[in-house]
Amino acid sequence: MDFTIKKIDEWRFLIPKTGAMRVPGLIFSSSELMPNIKDDQSLQQVVNVATLPGIVKHALAMPDIHWGYGFPIGGVAAFNMEEGIISPGGVGYDINCGVRLLTTALLAHEVRPQIKELVLSLFKNIPTGVGSRGRIRLSEKEEKKVAVEGASWAIRQGMGEKEDLERTEDHGVMKGADPGVISERAFKRGHDELGTLGSGNHFLEIQVVDEVYDTKIAKVFNLFEGQLTVLIHTGSRGFGHQICDDFLKEMGIHVSESGFTLPDRQLACAYITSDMGKKYLSGMACAANYAWANRQIIMHWTKETFEKVLQISPDDLKMELLYDVCHNIAKLETHVVDGENVNLCVHRKGATRSLPPGHPDVPQRYRKVGQPVLIPGDMGTHSYVLAGSQKAMEESFGSTCHGAGRLLSRRQAIKMAKGRAINRELEDKGIFVQSRGRTTLKEEMSEAYKDVSLVVEAVHMAGLAKKVARLRPLGVIKG
Repeated sequence: MDFTIKKIDEWRFLIPKTGAMRVPGLIFSSSELMPNIKDDQSLQQVVNVATLPGIVKHALAMPDIHWGYGFPIGGVAAFNMEEGIISPGGVGYDINCGVRLLTTALLAHEVRPQIKELVLSLFKNIPTGVGSRGRIRLSEKEEKKVAVEGASWAIRQGMGEKEDLERTEDHGVMKGADPGVISERAFKRGHDELGTLGSGNHFLEIQVVDEVYDTKIAKVFNLFEGQLTVLIHTGSRGFGHQICDDFLKEMGIHVSESGFTLPDRQLACAYITSDMGKKYLSGMACAANYAWANRQIIMHWTKETFEKVLQISPDDLKMELLYDVCHNIAKLETHVVDGENVNLCVHRKGATRSLPPGHPDVPQRYRKVGQPVLIPGDMGTHSYVLAGSQKAMEESFGSTCHGAGRLLSRRQAIKMAKGRAINRELEDKGIFVQSRGRTTLKEEMSEAYKDVSLVVEAVHMAGLAKKVARLRPLGVIKG
């Protein structure tokens, strides 16, 4: 490493500004997690991001940080509008990959005998895996509507309620989407993938609330111990992946023609106010809206599956959306910098928004306690619900971690899992898993990830979000 790391306190570490860095790097972590963070190239990526034009305050890293394309996964960076850039690598290939949590009126112990049947039915009703095709076939005209309207498109088709939009980040739609900037190939990839889970770390999980840390906030979030919940984790599928790929190629050419000096070509970018920058923001918004529609549709089919398998009425099931958050996105936001309100473009790549009590963008029903923050574990470990904090606004542009963060590459995980039956190991823990193939289970086994409880403890103690409840998996479907 060509840089030093200084410990500020138990939960913050600083990379001082040196060389071409315009700002320092700030890492939220713990002494227990830092050795793993130092093992890969993610901190060098933090240093690289700190050299980009217009960056404000710090290049930030969350405790789940690991190596990514250009920007680290688990990274946050904000850029001023006058001199700052927008970079596809700061958003990621899976634009608006995110999670939504569904609550029910059911007690997990009462449903436990039917978990296997529920998982098998969900696996049948919700397409999973690489290249999976959904039950919805979109014409190009309708696909463009999805790209502009987001989750509201699905609700207009009868898949959800208007109240769902109030509990979705940005009401399930990013403004400024322009299908005219999207390639024909992206539309082809997206026309039959709406309503699909995909592969990799995406999942749909039946869970039980097994511990509540803050009863007051949990009550506002409608969470209680023993409750059955469902967590959906997916994004914009091939549509968003192609949009990212297209713009990376365009911006690579743009950078070479604009005289940018970048420490890594994967940081290809454009000034936010340039035609290229505006074009990417419009294309990214299309993918973000597709992802919100995707999760809305999967939620609807999940609800239908539960009602059918359990032979229960909607009123008795009471499956409702607690919240939907995205964790791969760039947004134009206003933050306080040096005592003044400043308009910024905040990149969150593998990071979740964490807005405090009283913030106008928090749904009215949660405004007194803060935005629900959803942190998924992997298929063998707990997930967490937290609440946004004022300290996050002050130190991380209203951001916190998004998950556990990988320790092993997929290839390394497969090698470690050789000879093991991961599905049987999970079943021995009381978790029934159905997947499209054994390889995915090996790639996504628990040992491939950091301990999510340590990651969550780090952001809780650093004040970036407050622990509310812990959720334990009972049944999972994966690609």
